[in-house]
Amino acid sequence: MSCVRILISAGEASGEMYGALLIAALRRLADQSPATTPGQTTLDQKLEFFGVGGERMRAAGCDTVVDSRHLAVVGITEILGHLPKIWGLFHKLITEADRRKPDLAVVIDSPAFNWRVARQMKKRGIPVVYYVCPQFWAWRQGRVRLLRKYVDKALVIFPFEEKFYRDRGVDATFVGHPLADLPRPALDRAAYARQYDIDPAKPWITIMPGSRVKEVRMNLPVIIQSATKLGSAYEFLLPVAPTLERSFLQALILEAGATETPIRLVPETLPALSQSRAAIIASGTATVEAAMIGTPFVMVYRVSSLTYRLGRHRVKVPHFAMVNLIAGKEVVPELVQHDFTAEQVVAKLGEILPEGPARSKMLAQLASVKASLGDLVTGRPHPVDRAAEAVLTLLSMGKSSKTG
Repeated sequence: MSCVRILISAGEASGEMYGALLIAALRRLADQSPATTPGQTTLDQKLEFFGVGGERMRAAGCDTVVDSRHLAVVGITEILGHLPKIWGLFHKLITEADRRKPDLAVVIDSPAFNWRVARQMKKRGIPVVYYVCPQFWAWRQGRVRLLRKYVDKALVIFPFEEKFYRDRGVDATFVGHPLADLPRPALDRAAYARQYDIDPAKPWITIMPGSRVKEVRMNLPVIIQSATKLGSAYEFLLPVAPTLERSFLQALILEAGATETPIRLVPETLPALSQSRAAIIASGTATVEAAMIGTPFVMVYRVSSLTYRLGRHRVKVPHFAMVNLIAGKEVVPELVQHDFTAEQVVAKLGEILPEGPARSKMLAQLASVKASLGDLVTGRPHPVDRAAEAVLTLLSMGKSSKTG
């Protein structure tokens, strides 16, 4: 059996998770021959994956030429300081692509790195799929021209993105969010509590300061101050992102003086969120995970003062939290930059921790956001399977054009 090689590039924790899901879906669909669903595309060749990723993608069978942890930076000024290293990793990936000659490239989010990958693949005549497109609708809208020029197919995960990109000449298709229809983990709370030294009788609060070192440094100290103000009546769980070292988080927690209110480090996000009464979450994919699980939360975020000054005027949307953008209104409170204080966090949590109208309203609106992200219809493929089918279709078209 001949082999089809796919370059896949995911530059941070969320993209790496989506990449692993996509690889699994591609293998599953490629193995389904003959097609069992009308219009479904299959491929009678073995799939091989290489590129940029982390533990999840390696577990899914991707040969990671570049580890995504080395690309996890945030903000305009922060990126500048890492340019030499990132440039070297970029050339390492392109050199490997020239050696392996992929049949198709899939780039996931991380536009500062991945549009350059897309450009180099396009130069070599390799079809390019952009999965989880950059949020150019939020800022730097002029950069849509990069997608139009270097990307053959854009697979978007938010319902309003398809029209935005199509109106600007990009071949975009809404496939749904990869985390749509995410089930609540089946978990024995008492056993989980014993394993991580958590009091099962207290309400739990999950804290998620981000997946990159710089943003964690900016966000975690104030979150810990908030936890200290809330006090020992609660347990605080911090899921360790795969892009972070446990020792780094432990040192930062110790530096912040969280002794009277211990922060419990746990390995996975979803079990913690599913058992928590509420959460404090940095802007990003984790906010969508909380919405999918149905855990009320407060969104927080802070960048360096210079990054904020340089970037704030470019923002073209009324909200920072993705759930608020999808809903078109404030579903969860947003505490950004100067508004992000321990006092504000505690006040906002105080509205949603107890049973009452505010909590009930947020839960109902989070459920509505979850439904819209999947566009779920009985019998319709899951969003990740829709994305995989689009990739296989482009692969088949490329194979046909080469043999035709």
